Amino acid sequence: MKKKGMKHAHQRSITTQICMVIIGLVTGTVLLCWFLNTTFLEQYYSKMKTDQLVSGYDTVNRAAKKGNLSDDELDVQLDRLCDNGNIELLIISSDGTVIRSTSNDSLNMINRFMDVLFGAASDKGRREVVSTDSYSVLKVTDHRMSSEYLVLWGTLDDGNLVMMRTALESIRESVNIANRFLAYIGICGILLSTVIVVLVTQRITRPIRQLTDISHQMTELDFTAKYEEGGSIKEIEQLGQYMNQLSETLERAIGELKTANNELKSDIEKKEQIDEMRKEFLSNVSHELKTPLALIQGYAEGLQECINDDAESRSFYCEVIMDEAGKMNQMVQKLLTLNHLEFGNDAVTIDRFDITELIRGVIENSSLLLQQNEIELVFDEAQAFVWGDEFQIEEVITNYLSNAIHYAAGEKQIRIFYTYREEVLRVSVFNTGSCIPQEDIDKIWEKFYKVDKARTREYGGSGIGLSIVKAIMESHHRDCGVCNHPDGVEFWMELDQNNYTKQAEAFADVKNTVARIEKK
Repeated sequence: MKKKGMKHAHQRSITTQICMVIIGLVTGTVLLCWFLNTTFLEQYYSKMKTDQLVSGYDTVNRAAKKGNLSDDELDVQLDRLCDNGNIELLIISSDGTVIRSTSNDSLNMINRFMDVLFGAASDKGRREVVSTDSYSVLKVTDHRMSSEYLVLWGTLDDGNLVMMRTALESIRESVNIANRFLAYIGICGILLSTVIVVLVTQRITRPIRQLTDISHQMTELDFTAKYEEGGSIKEIEQLGQYMNQLSETLERAIGELKTANNELKSDIEKKEQIDEMRKEFLSNVSHELKTPLALIQGYAEGLQECINDDAESRSFYCEVIMDEAGKMNQMVQKLLTLNHLEFGNDAVTIDRFDITELIRGVIENSSLLLQQNEIELVFDEAQAFVWGDEFQIEEVITNYLSNAIHYAAGEKQIRIFYTYREEVLRVSVFNTGSCIPQEDIDKIWEKFYKVDKARTREYGGSGIGLSIVKAIMESHHRDCGVCNHPDGVEFWMELDQNNYTKQAEAFADVKNTVARIEKK
């Protein structure tokens, strides 16, 4: 982390870097120009002046060949050459007569030439630049005047002597002026380029900073910020568009991952619940089978050892064994039924049937139990048609009525009645007696749960009946429930009435088909 912090400390913004590069380039360019001016400008100027002197010599020599040294056209050419190039010209004949001169004082001019070329101090400050058979160009220093000259002297083709001179001192002054002017221009250029670079880089870096902020928010899984288009740089605009697309893609992907994670958590929780239910199921089954198995084993051993030899005792032992075996068989059958219902192995066949007729049939089958327990049953509802699986609904009514018979107390009365609602018919089975404790109401639908374990065992209940009821009603996508009254308990269920829609029938057909396919 320390190294990373040091690395960021040495980093600079793009504006600073561009400014440094541009200012460095401008400063370097100014310094390079100054160096070139100081080092090479004088040499270049000398070369140009030498070329001018040679060019002037060639012009005069051509005129001398033609014998036109006195021609007016030559006068114009020489005036232009001498005035523009700051050149002094002198042409002398072999007898010392001045043929042409750019000065009115020809004698003084001859003396200056002679002094420069043949003076006593000339050897120390004279350097040959160009030399041919016809002329020579010398670089001569005049120590008295502290000035340098380029001097051309030679012989024309007609035998006349020509001498030309130009001062070099002006070039040094020009270089100094040029360097001073370049310094002023360089400073202004640096300042101006700094302002321009700052403005331009800010225009470039503004969207880049925006993209940086967006990317930082994306690292914190915040995808609300989006790049706002409107810049003039095509590449940055495309980058912004791609950044927006990336943000949307990441947001969608993370949403899908969260959904998948939630589903995975839900699946894990369901698996844990299933494992817990499986353990609880095995524990409950073991507990429920332990007592009848112990009774069967005990009475069987008694028969085998002939504890009581009389026929009545043997008959009693056999009845107990058969009764306990019947209870075990009944519990296993209920468990199989519940398992089929919970896993959708039992196809639900939806038909329209008379619920009143079905209830009367269940009551008739339970009439012996009602008489033995001296229970009064009241049911006087008119004919009513509902939609559902008739055999499964009969199982629900049978379980409700069986519970009511075994738990009826006090006045020992059972009432079966209807409650008509918008599209459903509620069938209720009420019995007088003790209420169900409030903390047990939501648990009675669980497998093997018993409110009164001693009494449940007395009448042979296994704690599975209400679980079967719950599974059947869930397969019908209808509600069932229980509620306490001051004088007893009411169990109820709801079924579709005769206005059952065709869509529901189609759904039931599809569900039955899927169940049959899965069963195969």
